[in-house]
Amino acid sequence: MTESLGTSGSYVTPRYGSPVIDCGGAKVRAQCRHLATVVTISGAVDAMNVERVSEYSRHFVLPDKPIVLDLSGVDCLASEGIRLLYRIDDDCRAAGVEWALIASPAVSRVLQITNEDGMFPTAESVHEALHCFADAISARRRLLMPLLNKTA
Repeated sequence: MTESLGTSGSYVTPRYGSPVIDCGGAKVRAQCRHLATVVTISGAVDAMNVERVSEYSRHFVLPDKPIVLDLSGVDCLASEGIRLLYRIDDDCRAAGVEWALIASPAVSRVLQITNEDGMFPTAESVHEALHCFADAISARRRLLMPLLNKTA
């Protein structure tokens, strides 16, 4: 069974059952975890591939499933790459889901240069982002528990 991505990208050797998509210099991989979907992007995101990277990444913004956009492996982000972050942010708002950005030093530099630093929810690592999502779920459950324990 082969899956086609059209012009969006091509498969690279799968790792642990999850294919890595080559988007013209950037590699994109998505993993569905219990607490969130983790979309990992590595390599260079530039004017030539930002649309393909964005299109593929945005497929993983799903209702009721937070997303972690892990850019810790991005060694070059063109200023056009900021569009990817705004699109993910817009899609997450529309779906009503939380998200977190893991930025590499190159991504942080571009965010500072473009004055976009602080515009997106960030975490230091995927582990930290997942921990924050778990804490948010626990807090919501604690709010609901008194309501569930009430009798009519």
